[in-house]
Formats: sequence, C-alpha cells, structure tokens
Amino acid sequence: MAGTEVDVRRAQVNSGETQPAEGRHVLRTIRSFIFWSHERGTIQYDVMVTLILLFVFLSPRLINFNDRPVERNPHPSEVAVYPDGNGEFIYQVDGKAIEESDDAGIRAQLLRIIEPISGSVSITRYEAVKQKGRVTAYKVWVERE
Repeated sequence: MAGTEVDVRRAQVNSGETQPAEGRHVLRTIRSFIFWSHERGTIQYDVMVTLILLFVFLSPRLINFNDRPVERNPHPSEVAVYPDGNGEFIYQVDGKAIEESDDAGIRAQLLRIIEPISGSVSITRYEAVKQKGRVTAYKVWVERE
C-alpha cells in the first residue's frame, strides 16, 4: 500500500472502553468544582459559594457534632461582682453562705468565698443587706494585695 500515510498524532486506539462525550464533560465539570477553577461572578462560582453557605448554616441543625458547652455549676454562695465607680469592685455574697455571727468569723468566711474568684485580697469593709430584719446578702469591698 504505497502512498498511504498514517497520521500518528491523530490516531486513536480503540480499546472498547471509550467514554462518551457527556461523561467526559461531567467529569471535567466535577473536577473544575473540586479545584475551584471558576472565576468570580460566574454562575458556577455562585453555586459553589451557595453550597458552602448552606453547609455552614444547615449542618449544625442536621448533624450532631457533640460540641455542646460544658455546664458549669455556679458557686454555691452565689457571688455577684460589680464595679463601685472608683475602679474597684464590690462583691455581693449571698447571706445564706455565711454562718458566723461575730465580725472576725464573718470576715474569714467572706474571704474564703471571695478569694477563689478574685485572687489574693483583703477586705476593707462589708455591709449586711437586710430585708425584713433578716440578712439576705453581704456587700464586700476588697483591696488587692
């Protein structure tokens, strides 16, 4: 067969496993989404961003990630801290937490309750807050050591 030329560059090997043009197009599209090869402003880019946003906002409702915050037990004495306006803080301790009746005992118990919260402090003064003749809380002014 003289005069017959075979163009090797254009020849295709047919092994019986050729993909149809649609299959290659689908794989190419999937690959372009995976490698994020679309420009901003294209419909493909907008679809990818929308899918990501849907995952971020809907997945916590649909998937249990077991990431609930740890429940913390409040201090049994129910201590409230608020500023006094002079750069210091006033600690308000529940009256039920104090069992002593003399000044030294009250100060020691107040200090034992406040120090785990504020660190090393000394009590400058305290006042008993009374309602209907009963002590409901103690306001405590402290000074850092």
